[in-house]
Parts: sequence; C-alpha cells; structure tokens
Amino acid sequence: MRAKRAPLPAVTLAAVLLATACGDRAEPERHRVAPSVVVRDSGADVPAWRPPRIEVTDANAAGLARQADDALAAGRFAGDATGAIELFHALQAHPPTRARADTGMRNAVTGLLRQARRDLAEIDTDPDALRRVHEAAAVLRVVALDRPDVERYLQAVDRIDEGQRHSAEGERLLAAGAVGEGGTRGALASFRRALALRGSDARALQGLAAAESTLIRRAEQAAGRDDYAQAARWLDHAAGVRPEVGTVAAARARIAFERAARVGRLRDRGIALLAEPDGIDAARAVLAQLLVIAPPGDPAATELRQRIDLAVHYGAFRPGQRFTDPMSGGGRGPQMVVIPHGAFRMGAPASERGSTDAERPVRAIRFARGLAVSRTEVTVGEFRRFVEATGYRPRSTRRGYSMVYDERSGNFVRRGRVDWSSDYRGQPAAEGLPVVHVSAKDATAYAEWLAERTGERYRLPSEAEFEYALRAGSVTRYPWGEGSPPPGAGNFTGQGDRSPTGRPWQNAFGGYIDGAWGPAPVARYQPGRFGLHDMAGNVSEWVADCWHASYRRAPRDQRAWVNPGCRQRTARGGSWASSPVQTRSAWRIGFDADTTNARIGFRVVRDL
Repeated sequence: MRAKRAPLPAVTLAAVLLATACGDRAEPERHRVAPSVVVRDSGADVPAWRPPRIEVTDANAAGLARQADDALAAGRFAGDATGAIELFHALQAHPPTRARADTGMRNAVTGLLRQARRDLAEIDTDPDALRRVHEAAAVLRVVALDRPDVERYLQAVDRIDEGQRHSAEGERLLAAGAVGEGGTRGALASFRRALALRGSDARALQGLAAAESTLIRRAEQAAGRDDYAQAARWLDHAAGVRPEVGTVAAARARIAFERAARVGRLRDRGIALLAEPDGIDAARAVLAQLLVIAPPGDPAATELRQRIDLAVHYGAFRPGQRFTDPMSGGGRGPQMVVIPHGAFRMGAPASERGSTDAERPVRAIRFARGLAVSRTEVTVGEFRRFVEATGYRPRSTRRGYSMVYDERSGNFVRRGRVDWSSDYRGQPAAEGLPVVHVSAKDATAYAEWLAERTGERYRLPSEAEFEYALRAGSVTRYPWGEGSPPPGAGNFTGQGDRSPTGRPWQNAFGGYIDGAWGPAPVARYQPGRFGLHDMAGNVSEWVADCWHASYRRAPRDQRAWVNPGCRQRTARGGSWASSPVQTRSAWRIGFDADTTNARIGFRVVRDL
C-alpha cells in the first residue's frame, strides 16, 4: 500500500479562533499566532476491503504465484489486483496452489502489518499516514482477523479513531466559543479525552494550544477594555491548559507591561492637567480611571494622588519648599517657605501660666491650603528697596520720631530723627537687621507693593496664620516646649545677656544666653519646625487683624478679623525685649495702627 501516497487536503480551525488581537490599543507585532490545528482525514471514508476478482486456472496459476512472490518481495502488500495479498487470496481458492498461497498470505499479512505499524507511528507528522493505516486495517480485518497481532493493531486503530472523534468534537466546540475552561465540558475536555487515549496525539495537542490561544486572546481583549481583573481570570484559566509551556507567562508579562505603560500615561496626563487652570477636577477624573486599572499600591497611582493633594493644598509647591518670586523691573521678592496645611488649637487655656482672657476662648482652626511665609522678618535692605522704588514715606519718617531703647535708663523713649532706617537705639541700621520703626500701615503698604510687583497675593499674615506658623505643631506654652529655650533657639531675654554697658534683664529666661542685645540680624538662630526664623523672638510682628480683647465672635477659620476703619492693630510673637510671659505662643497685644518702636517689625505671607 506504500505505492499510493497522494497528498490529502488539510483543514484548519477558523482563523477567528487563532487570532490574538489585544483590543483597540493592540500593536500588530504583538499578536500571538497560535499553531495551526491540522485535521487529517480520519479514514472514515475508507471503504471496506473487497478482494478483486482474479480468475485462477491451471494455466495461469504458476504465473500468478510468481507475480504474488514478486509483489511480496517488492513490498507491494496490498492495494490493487497486483498486490501480494490480493494475489495470494485468489490463489488460496485454487487447490493446487493453496499451501503455497497460505504461506505467502501469512508473509504478506506480516509485511503489511509491519508497514501499517510504521504508518501508525507517523500519523502525527505525515498527513497521509492515517489513511494508509485505515486502508491496511480494512484489508487486515478481512484476511487476518484471527491473528492476535492484527487484533492488537486494530484495537490501536480504534483508539486513534476515538481520539480523532474527540478532537473533532473539541474543534467544533472551540469554533463555537465553548472552550470549557475550568470544567468537564467544552473543547478542553474533548482534547484531554483524546490525549488520555494517546498522549502524543498532535491534533489534540494543537487543539489545546488553540484553546490556550483563545483564552489568552480573551485576556488581551479584556485588558484592551482596561478590565485587568477579568484579564487575570482568563490568564489563570489559560495557565491550566498547558502549564509546562511558557506561553501564558509571556502573555502575563506582555499585558503587565502594557498595563504599566497605560498607567504611566494616565499618571503623566493627570500631572499635566494640574498645570492647567481648574485642572484639579480633571486630574481627579484621570486618577479615578487610573485606580480602576492600576494594581493595588501602584506607585504611579500613589504619585498622582499625592500630586493632586499637593495641588489642592499647595498649588505648584511642596511643603518645606523655599522660593522667591521675580519682581517686575528686576530683582526678586523675599525668600518664602511653604508651610503645611493642617489644624491647631488657637489661644491658651485658663490653666496656662501667664495667659489672659485676651487669648480665649480657645478654638480649633483648620487650614485647607498650605501657605508661604517669609523665612525671616522683612529686613532693612528689603524695606529700603520698597521705599526707593515707590517714594513711599513711612509713618516714622513723616512724623520725625519713634520709640528707641535708651541705654542709660534702660527704658524705651521717644527720640527724634529716627525712622525705618534706624536700629533699636536710633543709629543707622545694618541692611540685614529686621526693619523696625514701621507702623502696621507701613507693613501693609510693603505687602501690597510686593503683590503688585510680583503679580502674586502677598499680604500680612492673620493672627491665626501667625500662631499656627509659630507653634509649628506644638501645643505647649512655648514653641520649643516648657521652660527656658534650648541653646541657639532665638533672640530672647536671656538671663546671661548683657547690654553694651553690662545691664542685665530683670525678667528673663533662666540659664539662657543668645549673645544679642537689641534685634539680631535675621536668620542668625535656628529655625523652627517649619523652617521659619525668629517667629517667637527677635522682634514682635504686625499681623493683619484689628485688635479685639478676646476671640469671642472671631472667625472660625484662618481669616484675619478685620473691622473697617479700626484704629488698633494686633502684634504677635515675642521680641528681643519681651519677658518670658510675652514670649508664649498664644501671647498677643494691641497697638494703635500708627505705632512705631524698636520692638515691632513684620513679615509677609503669600497665598498659594
């Protein structure tokens, strides 16, 4: 039967089952092409073998016997009227040649069986082998059914046929989309039944590969819809199809890479939106989309959430960031520090030693946004730029005097020809000293000039903002805790300080010395927790609030409490000449808005 090996047509599964498109964003080069499933002829159309009509007579018997021997020798065991089995079968009916024909038939059957077994071993690689197996089986069922070796061969063929039926059913189910993942029905179950009959069944193995590809394709399509949970479920099903192969692991890696890229693009888009006017809501919408597709704890999602929080609370800045704003006409504004948003309890309870009713009732204040506060008090040099740029005449300049420290008496006295350019004694002030001898109105004028020259919202701090920045998270009597300040904490009235003539303080922090008498150059001492210098000492500072004798009816937020036309303004923070009681975090005092002296300066804040 080896003489006829005409190639038979191969049938493949529908292309839709083998495609692995990954949704709208899939790139063509990523598509995973599954192996083709070749459905070979099962042999069901091989007809039952019928011996040809060969007339044997005394005259032609010898010649036919020689033809049969030649066919046997040539390995042409069966196939047509010239095959060994066909000839020997005819000779068996002729008594004179029966014995010779029986021997020849046994040999021909043995040869055909040997040949058929070789074909049986090649059915997974040779498209024509299965047909030859069935053609041989059709002959052997007629001429040698009683031989045990033939019976075993025919049983093997029956198992192959059963496996082919299971594979064909699996292909039909797969074409209908019934993969049968995770169950006993469906294409997978059919292919596995085929493999249980013969583990090397290439058709069934290719069917498993096609089913795996279908599941991976579904996972990729789910990922294309941003449904990564469903994609993971499809991949888990696919992983159980052929666990010994790395196909699913590669698909997982590919989908994970695409997911990370998608998450990264969304993060970048959300961050870019934050730079646009009113972009926070749009960025939040992007974050919501990102959280749907990102794995739990994904750093990109965390980063975008943090950036949105920062934008909500700090605009384009970060807590602790230092910056200066450019000014029209050249130069830059004072160095600012971004302090964090948060909440605190403003004022002092009645149990706090030295507290007064002016610091009560204590109330909770919450800051929805961060705030930029000047790192130091405004200096003489910074204020000079304002005066020279605008021609502004501060209050002390216009009236020609201010209050200075008198070394001989140890008191504050009024002295003429003293203004913002003077130090605490009335002498010319160094540029790096905090500006004093300025009124609350002068401080407001400077802040308004900064706002105009920078285009940003500069102003004086409110009382609540000042106390929040001074406390910097502390809830104690002083920003550093209780008792005397730690070394280098600031310019306070220290027991060890001495005036130029050796005069000590009568009411001072025990055991403390800062080496200064009068205001010190800004930033000489250590900053507080928020990075701000001299909030509790050096000079007291004007704030935006009008003076009120208590916090009753005060705003419930950080806004300044301002009454139109008020004549008294509030100062906060201790100074170089303040007693320990006046250095407390909650301490406050009111002055006429035109007051100028050697103890009060100011700093500015900027809205973010």
